Amino acid sequence: MKTILIRKVMGETLRELRMAAGMTLREVSMASMVSLGYLSEIERGHKEASSEVLFSIASALDVSLSDLMISISGKLATLEAERMPRVAAAA
Repeated sequence: MKTILIRKVMGETLRELRMAAGMTLREVSMASMVSLGYLSEIERGHKEASSEVLFSIASALDVSLSDLMISISGKLATLEAERMPRVAAAA
């Protein structure tokens, strides 16, 4: 079974939210006070963000931290369900 990386799902979610908001990486970087390079690495799933950094990014995207975490949690649950072995129903 392939490992599910939380940082990868988090990065994908942040990128989706940024694009839905019509913002560039630079705009989110400036609004959140997170360096452009670090933000890019977070979005690509290469770096993990602290809770403080996530709060800053979520605020810049006008999304609550709890809504961000709920979205990430939902995607993780879907990935886990897809990767769980199918159990045949008892006859």
